[in-house]
Amino acid sequence: GYTPAWAAGLAIRYNVTVTLYDIDLARAFERVATEMNSKVRVHVKVDTGMGRLGLMPEDVPQFFRILTKMQHLEIEGIFTHFASADDDEGYTEFQIERFEGAIGPLLAAGYTFRYIHAANSAGLLQFPHARFNMVRAGIAMHGLHPSSLCQLPDDFIPALTWKTTIAQVKRFSSGAYIGYGKTYRTIGSEKIAVIPVGYADGFRRAPQHWGHVLVHGQEAPIVGRVSMDQTTINVTDIEDVKIGDEVVLIGRQGKARITAEEAAERLETINYELVSTILARVPRVK
Repeated sequence: GYTPAWAAGLAIRYNVTVTLYDIDLARAFERVATEMNSKVRVHVKVDTGMGRLGLMPEDVPQFFRILTKMQHLEIEGIFTHFASADDDEGYTEFQIERFEGAIGPLLAAGYTFRYIHAANSAGLLQFPHARFNMVRAGIAMHGLHPSSLCQLPDDFIPALTWKTTIAQVKRFSSGAYIGYGKTYRTIGSEKIAVIPVGYADGFRRAPQHWGHVLVHGQEAPIVGRVSMDQTTINVTDIEDVKIGDEVVLIGRQGKARITAEEAAERLETINYELVSTILARVPRVK
């Protein structure tokens, strides 16, 4: 990703390797590293078809000619990033070819790289010849599928389970309103539970919400609007629900489960966004 010039000193101090693709940034990193009598490790990024950060392949030779004059940059690696390794074989092969075309002359000229990498999770699964000597296994390391078209092996399991607990259970008579805006009204005697999780935790409110959660291994539908810190669920058909009972938002409970992929589909997004928007205030437990 992007490391601004003002953060060069922090990168050096904390031994962070940075992405490099711009000569002005290179000069800024070189200047700070010189002042600190140190070096900054960099990986040069080549844009082979993603259209985001990176050097255009034709600009790579001149870029390296300038970099070699900088004594405080340690060029540790070179890499690119695939745009559609999960669903477009032809375009990914095109990117691989462009990347090899960019690094080939550098290697022939005597440049050496500790790391050469291109493959994300989908790339490492579907394009073994693009693994070079390093891969960036992102979402696959968490046991989540790169996409519906690129599935992990069956023996992978999700590393994440998201749980909360029952905060209160009440029985309402017919015609009671539940939540902000009175969007849900009971149609008979209904048992409604409150769970202490809401959109401030990353539990989506709109335009779609999760749909349901798991209580005692059964699906409990969300009713009413998801609030900032609380959500209401219908547990009428689930016996013996009480304060403190476990509620699963993502994961398995008994024989039932909610996967990140299933929840993402209901929210009309992808599992990457779903899990990365679980906010920092949600406690992480090993």
